[in-house]
Amino acid sequence: MNPLEKPEDLKVVLEAALLAAVEPLSLTELKRMFVEQESSDQGLANDVLRRALEELRAQWHGRGVELVQVADGWRFQTRAEMQPWLSRLKNEKPPRYSRAVLETLAIIAYRQPVTRGDIEDIRGVSVNPNIVKTLEERGWIEAIGHRDVPGRPTLFGTTGHFLSDLGLVTLSELPPLEELGHLVTPDETALIPELLDNGVPSTFGAVIETARVDAASASTAAASPVTEIS
Repeated sequence: MNPLEKPEDLKVVLEAALLAAVEPLSLTELKRMFVEQESSDQGLANDVLRRALEELRAQWHGRGVELVQVADGWRFQTRAEMQPWLSRLKNEKPPRYSRAVLETLAIIAYRQPVTRGDIEDIRGVSVNPNIVKTLEERGWIEAIGHRDVPGRPTLFGTTGHFLSDLGLVTLSELPPLEELGHLVTPDETALIPELLDNGVPSTFGAVIETARVDAASASTAAASPVTEIS
């Protein structure tokens, strides 16, 4: 086998690596497999890898598992339409998320960068520090700077991991805000009233179970639940 010379061998190696990976693999990480240790050879060019990945994606088209590109790289995952059957293999109940967690995440995703004060102005209530901490620990939001005002409050934005958990590559792929309901003015008591009632969490990703292929069992791996915080 010589993946540096034979396209079919290259796709076999990429397939094995992606099936064995727990997290998405970037082009840089994939290229590492093909760098000759004893030479200055930099391995495969990015366009060669992309072409092989696109061909591999086409080969898996129509199967129960698909190859997708997300913000953090490339990964295999089960197709969304398989979830009704796969969910029967699990004994645990789907994680539940409080309205406050979903609202805070939605505000950061669509209005970033924002401070805690911005979130409180939009929601009309104070933000429980545990909500921000939980979202940070989940890897969905992070501090990206400070606003140049007295006190220099922290600015928050979403992460590449957040996009990957939604199966997205860029923020521009988020569903239009009008599909989530409108962010209301601070004097109103409800924010995105349709958020929990119209199935938006599964669209937005707050209760998405990211389906991936596990190398050992080829089963789906659900995202760890977020603690419900009001």
